[in-house]
Amino acid sequence: MNITILTLFPDMFAPLSHSMIKRARAAHVAEINVVNIRDYAADKHHTTDERLYGGGSGMVLKPEPLAAALTACRKTASPRIIVTSPAGRPFSQKLAEELAREEQLIIVCGHYEGIDQRFIDRYASDLISLGDFVMTGGEIAALAIADSVTRLLPGALGGERAAEEESFSEGLLEYPQYTRPPVFEGLEVPQVLQSGNHAAIARWRRRQSLALTYRNRPELLMTAPLDDADAAYLAQLRAAEEKPYRLHAALLHYPVYNKKKQVINTSLTNL
Repeated sequence: MNITILTLFPDMFAPLSHSMIKRARAAHVAEINVVNIRDYAADKHHTTDERLYGGGSGMVLKPEPLAAALTACRKTASPRIIVTSPAGRPFSQKLAEELAREEQLIIVCGHYEGIDQRFIDRYASDLISLGDFVMTGGEIAALAIADSVTRLLPGALGGERAAEEESFSEGLLEYPQYTRPPVFEGLEVPQVLQSGNHAAIARWRRRQSLALTYRNRPELLMTAPLDDADAAYLAQLRAAEEKPYRLHAALLHYPVYNKKKQVINTSLTNL
């Protein structure tokens, strides 16, 4: 796969030369290119942004340098062209898996007040957002997309099952991880993980994933593939959260009179 990133700030992509992404690139699993949009500006000042039509603060990325850079870096007839934008659909594991099936991704990093809409209308396949928060530009979003997609490519990880067992791959959050030493500051590694009983370990991990998802991201359970054992365990979790309560009812009348037909104070005690 080829991933090409169009940006005004290529130095922000140094992390792509480290760790797993570096190994994937060295093994030719993924080819990742970072293109400076300024190199495709037509004027001597390498102008890539201009003021907004209609007034307002901030600057907008011009369409011409973006289009020129895009044309120059096409490697396939129909690359998937992504524009990072807060107006886009949220990025997810499902979308990462979809993008990992493409031959070429071109990720265009938005910046300043955004990108001229004509470029988006003409070229963009998708608008993608990391979530409901504001960032300086689309570079961090592009890094996240490139990392998430690359690790899904065959041969990118040490074992082919590693990507399948990652958090979200089965629609659930991943179970807790432990390593040596067996005791750290009085906290022990769960005994089941040291037992060597692979069936018990698998059951523990599945239940931990279910519990974490139930507590932190319950909406994921709506689409996760669950079997009868999963459903039964989730029912146990729900039952454990139901707090028992007692209901007391008291009926009071007012006014209350004494023997002399005088209104007297009343109180309720020992309920």
